[in-house]
Amino acid sequence: MQTFLGGDVVYTPEVIEIMSAALQASIESLPEPVSATQVHTLAESILRTAGRGERNIAVLERIALVELRITPRA
Repeated sequence: MQTFLGGDVVYTPEVIEIMSAALQASIESLPEPVSATQVHTLAESILRTAGRGERNIAVLERIALVELRITPRA
């Protein structure tokens, strides 16, 4: 078991596929070039939201994109 974002979470292969699809869809919806920071922010959001039980690809994508949009930029 791997600890991520302060909690112990285990993802099944099916959930990993869902998260991967949501990440890919969210990345593809961004204008080029997509930065590593943007990808990291999207991935963290998807992991966090899936860790709360969400399994809908479209919802995971939408939440990640909204969080990316409202994340303060340095």
